[in-house]
Amino acid sequence: MLTFDDLLCRARSLAQGGGRALLGIAGSPGAGKTTLARRLVRELNGTGEPWAAQVPMDGFHLADAELDRLGRRDRKGAPDTFDAAGYAALLRRLRDEADGDDIVYAPGFERELEQPLAGAVPVPPAVRLVVTEGNYLLLDTGPWRRVRAALDEVWFCEGDEDERVRRLVARHEEFGKAHEEAVAWVRRSDQRNAELVAATRERADLVVPLPL
Repeated sequence: MLTFDDLLCRARSLAQGGGRALLGIAGSPGAGKTTLARRLVRELNGTGEPWAAQVPMDGFHLADAELDRLGRRDRKGAPDTFDAAGYAALLRRLRDEADGDDIVYAPGFERELEQPLAGAVPVPPAVRLVVTEGNYLLLDTGPWRRVRAALDEVWFCEGDEDERVRRLVARHEEFGKAHEEAVAWVRRSDQRNAELVAATRERADLVVPLPL
């Protein structure tokens, strides 16, 4: 049985090869990617100088104004509603500038606003492991290919499907949707994306059953 300690050991080993390592955590919407990434980074850093950092893919959501212009607002969260090329470029920069003296700033994502937030995530030079999580890290189309190529490993999170859907509905409700609206969005948009993500599972270096 895979344990969280096993994951910690594997993550530490990635950072022992010199330079800066990049670990991706993929999975369907609501699978628990962000929770796992945060826990990994928190435990790896402990109480000492931070040497691991979390950089979310969600910082590369296109802004709602741009989604409106493109006519994609009702599909927010689909692969073509992200700046995948920009995400891939940031991952390359995080690796290429690992031995520099400057902080690299990555965008974050504000859940209450449902909008990306520029320059919200600092990655200082001392960071030896970047943990990045998102739905489409294993997607093999367009600029998403460059995302996978920039990562040393990608783990795929999977768990109970009913619980995943329940968490998604609860998340949408927490950030402003009525229950019926949340359920409709999950069934229409999130489920379509989840099926696309599930098809990438076999490309992962490790499948992580959640909860651990």
